[in-house]
Amino acid sequence: MRRLCNVMDTVRLNKFLVDAGVCSRREADRLIEAGKVKVNGAPAVLGQKVLPTDHVRVLGRTAHIKRERVYLAYHKPVGVICTSDPTARDNIIEAVGYPDRVFHIGRLDVASSGLILLTNDGGIVNKILRAEGKHEKEYIVRVERPITAAFVERMQKGVMLDGQKTLPAKVARMGADIFSLTLVEGRNRQIRRMCEALGFKTVSLKRIRVMHITLDNLPPGKWRMLTDEERQKLLARVV
Repeated sequence: MRRLCNVMDTVRLNKFLVDAGVCSRREADRLIEAGKVKVNGAPAVLGQKVLPTDHVRVLGRTAHIKRERVYLAYHKPVGVICTSDPTARDNIIEAVGYPDRVFHIGRLDVASSGLILLTNDGGIVNKILRAEGKHEKEYIVRVERPITAAFVERMQKGVMLDGQKTLPAKVARMGADIFSLTLVEGRNRQIRRMCEALGFKTVSLKRIRVMHITLDNLPPGKWRMLTDEERQKLLARVV
C-alpha cells in the first residue's frame, strides 16, 4: 500500500515547477534540458516524476509547492525588461521585489509601460497565453504626428504584418496624435509595427487594461494585489 501511495503521489517535474511558482511548463522543460534543475542532488531529466518529499533545486534555489496563490498588478516603467532571468539587468522580477517567487504573464517591450500581471500560480499562465483572441488588452498610444481617418480605419480593420493580417481592433481618438487601442492578440511589438506599417512612428505606448483588470492610478514602479473580485473573475475566465 505504501508503494502504491507513493506512485500515486508522483507528478511530472515540469508540473511540480509550475505548481511551485517557478515558471511555465515550457520554461521548466528548457531549464531541465539545460541542466539547471536537480532532484535530490542529481541532474533532472525530461519527463522525470517527483514525490512531494523529493528535494528539488532550480538555479541553486530550493523549489517547493506554495499553498497560497498571489496575483499582482504591476505598473511597469519604461526600461524594465520582462524576463524572469535573475542575471538580466533591470529584470521585472527584481524590479517588483516581491518576497516570494512570482513570474509575469505575457510581456511588454522595454520601451513600453503599463499594466502587467504577475503570479506564483503557474497553472493559469499558459491558459491565459493560449487564449489569445479572447482576452482584451487596452493601450494608450501616442505617435509623432497627427493621426488621420484613414489611419484609424486601417488600425481597426487590421494591418498586414509578416504576411498575416492583424485581427480587428477597437480604436478611439483621444487627441490629435494620441489614441486608445484595444487588441485581442499579442504579436511581438505588434502596435509599434502596425503604426510603422502605416507610416507612423510610436512615441509612447502604455497598457492600461488586461481583461477586466485596469491600471487606474497605480504609480509607475508600484504593484498591488488583485482585489477578491478581480481574482475571482480572472480564475473564472481561465478555467
